[in-house]
Amino acid sequence: MTAKEKETFYGALEKRGVSRRDFLKFCTMMAASLGLSTSGASAIAEALETKVRLPVIWRHFQECTCCTESFIRTSHPIVSEIILSMISLDYDETLMVAAGERAEAMARKTMEEHKGNYILAVEGAIPLGDGGVYCCVGGHSALELLKEEAKYAKAIIAWGSCAVNGCVQAAKPNPTGAVAVQDIIKNKPIINVPGCPPIAEVMAGVITHVLTFERLPELDQEGRPKAFYGHRIHDKCNRRAYFDAGMFVESFDDEGAKQGWCLYKLGCKGPNAYNNCSNIGFNGGVSYPIKSGHPCIACSEKGFWDYTGGQSFYTHLSDVPGLKVGMNVDQFGAMAVGGAIAGAAAHAAVSAVTKKMNDQKSEASEPVKTEKPQDNDKSIGG
Repeated sequence: MTAKEKETFYGALEKRGVSRRDFLKFCTMMAASLGLSTSGASAIAEALETKVRLPVIWRHFQECTCCTESFIRTSHPIVSEIILSMISLDYDETLMVAAGERAEAMARKTMEEHKGNYILAVEGAIPLGDGGVYCCVGGHSALELLKEEAKYAKAIIAWGSCAVNGCVQAAKPNPTGAVAVQDIIKNKPIINVPGCPPIAEVMAGVITHVLTFERLPELDQEGRPKAFYGHRIHDKCNRRAYFDAGMFVESFDDEGAKQGWCLYKLGCKGPNAYNNCSNIGFNGGVSYPIKSGHPCIACSEKGFWDYTGGQSFYTHLSDVPGLKVGMNVDQFGAMAVGGAIAGAAAHAAVSAVTKKMNDQKSEASEPVKTEKPQDNDKSIGG
C-alpha cells in the first residue's frame, strides 16, 4: 500500500491547509444533516482522523453531469478541501486529469488493488437497447462496465434520478432502452440518492456516513437514506402557511405569485415529494425551486418524468396528503379563502363594536378636565 493509499482524510486536509476548526465545523454539520447527536460529530471526527481514504470509481453514463456539478459546489467548506480529501477519487472522467487509456487503466488498477473495498458511484442511466451501443466508454458499453465494476465493489451509490430511476433518458418512448442501476445490479447493496440534481450536502453526508460507520445509512423502501429523504418537502416549505390558508397562485404572473402564495395549483408536487430541499437548500442553503418561485416537480420520486400520466408538470394533483377525504385542493382553496374573508369581516365588525363600547365606558369614567389649555395646544380649525 502506497503512502497515498494509507493517508487519512484529516491528513489530506492538513496538507491542503484546512484548519482544525473548519474540520470540526464540517463534522458537526454532517452529524446534524444525518440526524446524529453531539456524540455523532465526535464519531465522525474520529473516523476521519484515523481511517484511510475511501477508494471510489465514479462512472458517468447517460446523464448531463448535473450531479457532479452539484457535488463540486458543496459548502462548509468547499468540496476541493473536504470531499475530494475524504475519498480517493481514483477514477472520474469529468474531474480527473488523465484521459483515454490511462484513465481506464486507473479504474482497472483500483478494482484489482481494492477488491471488495471500493465504492462504485454511478451517475446516469444505463441503455440496454441494441446491445447497449448508445453509451460506450473506451470501447465498452455502460452495461459491461457497470457489471464488471459492481462485481467487486463494497457498495454502489446511484447519484441522481438518472441512475436511480432512469429519469429523462427512460421517459416514454425510451428509444435507447435506458434503465436504472437497481434494475441491473441485484446482488450488491445500493444507496439511491435521487434528485435532478441531488443537493451537494446530501451527497457529502452519504459519503461521510459510509466512511465513518462502514455501513449503509438507514434506507427507506425506495433505497434512499432516511436522514435526507424521510420528510416531504411540503412539511418545511416556506409557503406552507399559504397552502394551509387556501391561498394559491393561479398563474405565474398574478398577484398571488408576487406575494409568495402556495404554488400547488401550478403543479407543485411538494406534498408528494420526499427530499431535503426545503430544509438544506441548494448553493449553501441560499434557495430551492419553490422558494425561487417554481413548483416542485418531485424529481426524487419513482417514475420521475412519466409519473404524470402524460400530463404537463404544471397540472396539479387533486388529492393532497393531509386534506380531508373526498375534498380536493380546488374545493379546499375556495372554502379556505372564503372562510378567511368572512372571518376577517366578522373580526373587523366585532372589533369595531368592542372599540365603540370601550370608548363609551372610558368617556363615562374619565374626570372632567378644568385645567387651562397650554399656549402650545392647537384646537381643530383654530
